Amino acid sequence: MKERIRWMALHGFISGVSKLGARRGDPQARLIADPWVRENPGAFADECRKRGSLIRCRAAFLTFDHGVAHEVLRSDDFSVLEQGSNLPRPLRWIAKKTDPGLLHPLRPPSLLSVEPPAHTRYRKLVSSVFTPRAVAALRERVEQTAASLLDDLDGHDAAVVDIVDKYCSRLPVTVIGDILGVPDEDRPRILHFGELGAPSLDIGVSWQQYQQVQAAIAGFNGWLAGHLRELRGAPGEDLMSQIIRASEEGPRLNEEELQALAGLVLAAGFETTVNLLGNGIRMLLDAPEHLETLAARPELWPNAVEEILRLESPVQMTARAAVKDVDVAGMRVQKGETVIIHLAGANRDPNVFPDPHRFDIERDNAGKHLSFSGGRHFCLGAALARAEGEVGLRTFFERFPHARLAGSGSRRDTRVLRGWSSLPITLDARDAAMSSSG
Repeated sequence: MKERIRWMALHGFISGVSKLGARRGDPQARLIADPWVRENPGAFADECRKRGSLIRCRAAFLTFDHGVAHEVLRSDDFSVLEQGSNLPRPLRWIAKKTDPGLLHPLRPPSLLSVEPPAHTRYRKLVSSVFTPRAVAALRERVEQTAASLLDDLDGHDAAVVDIVDKYCSRLPVTVIGDILGVPDEDRPRILHFGELGAPSLDIGVSWQQYQQVQAAIAGFNGWLAGHLRELRGAPGEDLMSQIIRASEEGPRLNEEELQALAGLVLAAGFETTVNLLGNGIRMLLDAPEHLETLAARPELWPNAVEEILRLESPVQMTARAAVKDVDVAGMRVQKGETVIIHLAGANRDPNVFPDPHRFDIERDNAGKHLSFSGGRHFCLGAALARAEGEVGLRTFFERFPHARLAGSGSRRDTRVLRGWSSLPITLDARDAAMSSSG
């Protein structure tokens, strides 16, 4: 009963109100309750853009404008939000009273929900270990892992494989497992927790989704606490062991802070990269002319990844709260009010990206996208994600240049994260054609 009450406060009430608001055309409500919006973020952005660069909705402001998004993400006049912090006061009270005490990516001490000085302390510690040299070494691991996974696919007997299951999810979970010092036998559990916990960034989720998310978070919290105890007792050469040592020598993290940091590294490093790889494979299979260009000019791969990130942002939106009254795009945003930044819409702003819906791997400003957020909350793992995207996509298409879609696939049932839950692929269309003709 307690969990049901908590769900109602955090999600059920919002879901009900959003359904009503969506029928009345409120853009914020449609983000939550209109399935068409989730399927068509670019078209939704175009529709809303006509209403101005900053739109006042029933409960928040909303922007699809690249300039406004860039400004708010970098402004000291705005801060990140904690889960439930912008709910009506009675619902906040209920959420606090029913708090199960689980670590959550949108609650302190997660990097996603704290500001300086705590944010500075956590980020400085991670940055001291997550250096360019360390990322370069991880790139070698990405290449080795991709090659190994593709070897397995090469010997796959089935004519059709789900590339998300067999490749897109396994590559980042292996790399992030190395970072966290996760034993090989535990990695399937991490994959399972990640899949079930993906909607944790959404609001207005169903009761069934909420139960799955809570079970995943509880399971992951329990596993992670034990794993960190083992690393403290017998540290290795992995980056998590280095973070533990650094926290003991410098600005010390308590157990909760360390667990939150490790959890976010895993969740952010895994979930977004799975989506980047799945989105990239689907987009390139839909545009074989780009694959021909990339085969002839492989130096374009880094820019192609930027364009994939721009058009299909793995993280679709974020939000900030005003810490004081402030003017934005000619409108007054009062202290405590929320601005929802639709990253996917900002990435298709025609004032920044000409012909914004066109997939152009040679676009000269593709890297101006905001898919990794901005300001002090710019994604710490951006360099690694780019490396995984470039290596993962390039090596896949070099190994399987004749891969083709074998079905429509299915999208993940999430709104903040955008990706594929399944994507059936025929690895060698020539072999499939020969088999069917024989």
